Amino acid sequence: MLFFAIFLFIAFISYLFTWQIDQSKLDINWSKLVFNSDIAVDNWAGKTGALLAHKFIHEWFGFASFSIIFILTILGFRLWKIRLLSLRRSLKFAILITIWLSFTFGYLFGQKYFFLGGAHGYFLSNWFKSIAGNIGTILTIIITLFVFIIFSFENSLEWFKNIFKGKDKDILFDNSTNDEEISKEVEFEINDIPDKDKNEDENNNEIGFETIITNNNEDTGTGEKKDNGDEIEMIVEEGTEDEKANKIENKPIGDFDPTLDLSLYKLPPVDLLKEHKSANSEVSDEELKANKDKIIETLMNYKIKIDKIRATIGPTITLYEIVPAPGVRISKIKNLEDDIALSLSALGIRIIAPIPGRGTIGIEVPNINPEIVSMKSIITSKKFQESDDEIPVVLGKTISNEVFTFDLAKMPHLLVAGATGQGKSVGLNAIIASLLYKKHPANLKFVMIDPKKVELTLYSRIEKHFLAKLPDEEDAIITDINKVVPTLSSLTKEMEERYDLLKKSQLRNIKEYNERFIKRKLNPKNGHRYMPYIVVIIDEFADLIMTAGKAVEMPIARIAQLARAVGIHLVVATQRPSANIITGMIKANFPARLAFKVVSAIDSRTILDSSGANQLIGRGDMLFSIGSTVTRVQCAFIDTPEVENICEFISKQQGPMEAMSLPEPDIETSDRNGDIDLSKRDALFEDAARIVVLHQQGSTSLIQRKLAIGYNRSGRIIDQLEAANIVGPFEGSKARKVLIPDENTLEQFLNTLE
Repeated sequence: MLFFAIFLFIAFISYLFTWQIDQSKLDINWSKLVFNSDIAVDNWAGKTGALLAHKFIHEWFGFASFSIIFILTILGFRLWKIRLLSLRRSLKFAILITIWLSFTFGYLFGQKYFFLGGAHGYFLSNWFKSIAGNIGTILTIIITLFVFIIFSFENSLEWFKNIFKGKDKDILFDNSTNDEEISKEVEFEINDIPDKDKNEDENNNEIGFETIITNNNEDTGTGEKKDNGDEIEMIVEEGTEDEKANKIENKPIGDFDPTLDLSLYKLPPVDLLKEHKSANSEVSDEELKANKDKIIETLMNYKIKIDKIRATIGPTITLYEIVPAPGVRISKIKNLEDDIALSLSALGIRIIAPIPGRGTIGIEVPNINPEIVSMKSIITSKKFQESDDEIPVVLGKTISNEVFTFDLAKMPHLLVAGATGQGKSVGLNAIIASLLYKKHPANLKFVMIDPKKVELTLYSRIEKHFLAKLPDEEDAIITDINKVVPTLSSLTKEMEERYDLLKKSQLRNIKEYNERFIKRKLNPKNGHRYMPYIVVIIDEFADLIMTAGKAVEMPIARIAQLARAVGIHLVVATQRPSANIITGMIKANFPARLAFKVVSAIDSRTILDSSGANQLIGRGDMLFSIGSTVTRVQCAFIDTPEVENICEFISKQQGPMEAMSLPEPDIETSDRNGDIDLSKRDALFEDAARIVVLHQQGSTSLIQRKLAIGYNRSGRIIDQLEAANIVGPFEGSKARKVLIPDENTLEQFLNTLE
């Protein structure tokens, strides 16, 4: 027992200095940590000490966990026939002080100094604060401390009375018994509550009562406090309305934290990704020199002189920049594209004539041994880690080996196209993974539409954390064509509701709105709410157009035209970049285009409005176009097991009870514009009525799911139920009211229908 107490003491003390270094290692499976000799920890007590300290301090009781060492010491000496203190009294003391210290530290220091209160103190104090508020929590801490002292030490009540009477005492407690154990307990020091609250309470009649809990506040030497952390402030005001208004203006309330419900959520670690490498991927000097000589020789054969040539080596492409001699026409070099490709025996070259802003002509030549760009290398890059974009996306590396990132919020929508097997699905996974590595679930939601039913189903595990779906839907990833139109209709309604909130707050975009909401300048009682960004991923757009046509194209075009300001952004992918799929309306609203290798120059022009995508080499080689700027990028490779690891890591963490619900979509049927003939009721009308009354919920999606029918048919049935006064009228995002209370009443009502 004594040895274990000493071992824990060393482990706990070391943990206070090494927990930040060892944290990432302690998050993995304990068996991997213990039995993998390649993993080392900095804790002085080794892996066992690090695990025990992490369990007691981080996951349980924080700094109060040192009480277990006290109990082990008492027990160890007792087994050694040495009685230091009463075991029963010591155990009671240790349990009470552990709970009280953990709760108090969890409340005072919160998540910033999480190890002081531990998970027990943090969650217990947050729960109690939600019930009793800051004032009630502080009073509870003081009162429980007072009661704890009274019941733990004899004559303590008399001592408190003497303190309030102004009498000085030389000792903390006067022990009248001969029990040595009690005199030893007296040595524990219990600090007084700071005088700040007492002083403010005395002046309560003049300035109002104010309780402030701050994290790591430093005195600036001028009587003011310098705030280095989060601040929570509760103000109970007294006085006239004008006085209250002035005080509120001068004393700002703490900011709203949208991540507070999932405050322990951790971003996925980069260890979940693999470092993909290809053998002999370096471009040799011989290869560079041979390509240079062949380019010069080909140009000389057509009497084209150049003044200078230089090479920039990329992961899969080497860019040769040439400066033509005076008098040489650029079009003459451009027309030699096939001849240069023939002389280099390359898969396909691309000539950029001229390179914007460089004053040179570029010839992109594929490397003999292309390099694989791993997702891990670009996720860990400084450029991505330090990005402050609203919706940061990292795709891969450019020809100059720079990490390529962009802000989807500024695009504002992205069109992805490419032939089958050229990397389109990997590109979508790279976009999604980069967002999962950067955004908290409270700040970002996905709506995923996958007609092929295989590409995006990997993300079903993170449904509660990151996905948004229609109410009452079982699957958050839309794979049924019949549910695509209702989902897009629901997104349109969400867009309109967000615009109504912007109009009500007189703000222009989601960024300004959320900033004001976080500053608590928008009242939730008036319908205001924090709005997360919504990224809509649509895979295989061509299949949707062929199936639903204008019913899909119109809401997508409307969302693309208007949704930028309210934080809804589209990523639409297709493997058939033909003019009847990517129509002029779609292209006009998708200024950002991402083209993988396509079959013909016509397809390239359909996507990019220029050729070039047909000359790519495949396997993730792509062109990113925004406006008139075209950038060649090698897409990062992320394999299916890596995506599964990321989703598994996220799904195991605490999350919301269910996925974010989109508004109930409007029902658009031919019967809505005229009278509904109840004599021509649907065959499933009565079954639908029983389902609606049984669940007391009138929604189209409920009928659709329970009866396994299409959305249009369930929409007609809900209209008939409304006409029969079984359900109430449509009420926006709310479910319809059910007007019949029980099944017996329903059966009587159905018998009256002809």
